[in-house]
Amino acid sequence: MLKFYHAPWSRASGVHWLIEELDVAYEPVHIDIRAEGGVPEDYRRIQPNKKVPAIDHDGVIVTERAAITIYLADAFPQAGLAPAVGDPARAAYLTWTVYCDSVFDPCVAMRAQGHTGYGSNSFSFGLFDDMVANVERHLSQNAFAAGDRFTAADTQLASAIAFTMNVLHVLPERPAFKDYLSRIVERPAYLRAQAREQEEAMAMPFFQNQFASRQR
Repeated sequence: MLKFYHAPWSRASGVHWLIEELDVAYEPVHIDIRAEGGVPEDYRRIQPNKKVPAIDHDGVIVTERAAITIYLADAFPQAGLAPAVGDPARAAYLTWTVYCDSVFDPCVAMRAQGHTGYGSNSFSFGLFDDMVANVERHLSQNAFAAGDRFTAADTQLASAIAFTMNVLHVLPERPAFKDYLSRIVERPAYLRAQAREQEEAMAMPFFQNQFASRQR
């Protein structure tokens, strides 16, 4: 059995989409990361920092988005979402899956928090502008993260671009990013995951209060 620990509209959203792409049975376990008082301490036995996402697959716990993505795509090969070992496309697939966690996300987080005056060697993930240029260059030359076909890496890269460009408004709008999203966002699995997250979020006090305050 696959248990999926997540919260709607969070860094777990890309993994939610991936699981929908796998078309396998799973049990969603909602972790309210926005609850007053925080996440219960007993969740640390699943995720030591009380973050989402995490999965429990037949008793095997996996945390960190890149690790979860690689694990799931390999565990369910019938979905065809991971280039096989030996396929040249696997290099780009692994690179971009990990890049989303190790470079894209921290660069965006630093920029969103106003931290802009650091040098490239100050942090392992480097500069925001270098990250943007790299992603733009790659997507100008490739239809998808791993080349010419959709893979599990795209669930992470597209989710990151969509949120940080269209919601957070930190990633600059570029034609390459918009074109890339247009090739992906009508996928049935993406739409299912988005609909379920919308429904879950609207049932949470945090988002109910947030949207109510906007309407006043």
